[in-house]
Amino acid sequence: MTQLSGHDAAWRAWREAMASSRMHHAWILAGSKGLGKGLFARAAAAELVAEPGVPQLPADRHPDILIPEHPPESKEEAKKREDGAEYRRKRAIPIDEIRTVQQRLTTRPTLGSRRVVIIDPADDLEKNAANALLKSLEEPPQGTYFLLVAHRPGRLLPTIRSRCRVLRFDPLAPNEIEAVLRDQAPQADAAARAAAIAAADGSPGAALDFVTQDLGKLHGAMLRLVAEGDEHFALRGALADEIGVRPDRERQQAAVDLARAVVAAELPTGSRDRQDRVIAVHGELTRLGGQVTTYNFDPGLLVMEIGALLASLAMPREGG
Repeated sequence: MTQLSGHDAAWRAWREAMASSRMHHAWILAGSKGLGKGLFARAAAAELVAEPGVPQLPADRHPDILIPEHPPESKEEAKKREDGAEYRRKRAIPIDEIRTVQQRLTTRPTLGSRRVVIIDPADDLEKNAANALLKSLEEPPQGTYFLLVAHRPGRLLPTIRSRCRVLRFDPLAPNEIEAVLRDQAPQADAAARAAAIAAADGSPGAALDFVTQDLGKLHGAMLRLVAEGDEHFALRGALADEIGVRPDRERQQAAVDLARAVVAAELPTGSRDRQDRVIAVHGELTRLGGQVTTYNFDPGLLVMEIGALLASLAMPREGG
């Protein structure tokens, strides 16, 4: 299992809790997308279920680590999964997935005395699925623990949040992201790594997307939009060319995340009015990012909206 770097404070808090006599049964792993919370959850779960003298398996194949998934979005996609091919998944985790987990919780753990349920991300739970999960959080079976990965904890039900201990994940330092890129993207040269670190806003996942999806030219087009505006729509056309004619949902999400990082870098500069504009644009991009995984966006319209938001920061220019 790949392990991202950093988060020493989170590991200390987790291991101190494990060593205590009253380990809390439910945790929210909170922080921006791409920080490695899902990988942390799997590694932490593996530590929690491990017992001396009992053979263990990797988290994604461990019988006592349950991870509800986004199932295939249609019968055709389910057939692709059966054939071992890539398939499109549903955007949300449905109630059937949670009920399947709950059925498993009526039996004893397989290899030891503990079991862990990982919801990754809990932001994607359907409403009925969230309500079903709440019942398990209210009356957890003995030896069962829950790890809820949350990019936007505020979207979780207040009743779910109230039953969980929050473990926060901060952005990584540039040198930590550099180490991740050297380890997991050795094909990236120094210039690509530097650009990825600058654009990632502390997120190693975003930095890896930057180099693996070749977002360098897309980043350059976004920087020009912020600096020059786009009165004649030429730069928005260049942005569309770099995103591609039919980008998949992952590339669309990467483009929105990159735009947010570009905008966030603008916040410390300029007048109060400009900072207010930057905050407003960042909020719109955050909203857009949340919708990309939920709605079927027309790629062209998505590019136009991203481009318009970025270009708005250049109009009017300071002192102009």
